[in-house]
Amino acid sequence: MRKLFMSVMQSLKERTRQFVDSKHMLKSITVASFLESTIVPIPLEAVMVPLMQARREKLWLIAFMATLGCIVGALVGYGLGYYLFDAMGDWAINAFSNPEQFEQVKQKMQAQGFWFVMTLGIVPIPFQVAMLAAGATKYSLALFLLATTIARSIRYFGLALVVYYAGNQALNSDNKCNFSD
Repeated sequence: MRKLFMSVMQSLKERTRQFVDSKHMLKSITVASFLESTIVPIPLEAVMVPLMQARREKLWLIAFMATLGCIVGALVGYGLGYYLFDAMGDWAINAFSNPEQFEQVKQKMQAQGFWFVMTLGIVPIPFQVAMLAAGATKYSLALFLLATTIARSIRYFGLALVVYYAGNQALNSDNKCNFSD
């Protein structure tokens, strides 16, 4: 069993190295960010931190491409809420949330708008509900895009800042946690 585990881990490391060194890495992170903001409610940070650490020379470009992918995804989600909510809203709500939660989100969207989108754009929770609610309530597209751009820039460029300033400690083997002190 241990050999199988080691083999799987070695294969995963090799594939990760191939991805990190790939000429399609930036396109891939943009697509992954788009998918994360639209249909895959899994935080992108799990991929971005090691990628940013491995490709520090492209740290800011990775953050930019992730932000761009998310903004495009947010536009798609907003458009679905705006144009197709009446036809597909029930399916979308059941896929990403539940009717009670969505009603609460709609009320918050109408009451807090910009700040609500900003908050949901920064915290690592699925953003799909906010996008659909913004479109379904016909919230201002310009304000929605502004809030999304600011929020996701804070999220991804903030992550880049952490990797930039603290990333070397993650690689330094002398920095071991000692819980016996």
